[in-house]
Amino acid sequence: MTEGDKDLLIKDLCGRLRYGVKIYTWYGETVTSDLNTFQEAYEEIDIEQLAGIKPYLRPMSSMTEDEANELSGKIIHSNINSRGFVWVEDCSDYVDWLNAHHFDYRGLIPMGLALEAPEGLYE
Repeated sequence: MTEGDKDLLIKDLCGRLRYGVKIYTWYGETVTSDLNTFQEAYEEIDIEQLAGIKPYLRPMSSMTEDEANELSGKIIHSNINSRGFVWVEDCSDYVDWLNAHHFDYRGLIPMGLALEAPEGLYE
């Protein structure tokens, strides 16, 4: 794991910790982590050990129609510009919703930095 991968994983986890993300550890166990427990553990973790911590996330393709409708309600205003980019007026609500529902919007699963959550893990 590179320093860039480590930074990306920590950045992603920081947004998810308040939602009780489940993490696979280098000990082969799944734990539910919140900000306090992760912060305590992180102080003792070196870069090699961090490679063994992987959050369980849901691929974007697993979003249900009901979830898609709920998410669309979070987008107050969007506009597709000439380059195909979507601008969201209140991005923080959108990202918080994705974090709360444990979606992999950063593409960590294909990068090997997260594991695909088994169906029903976050119910």
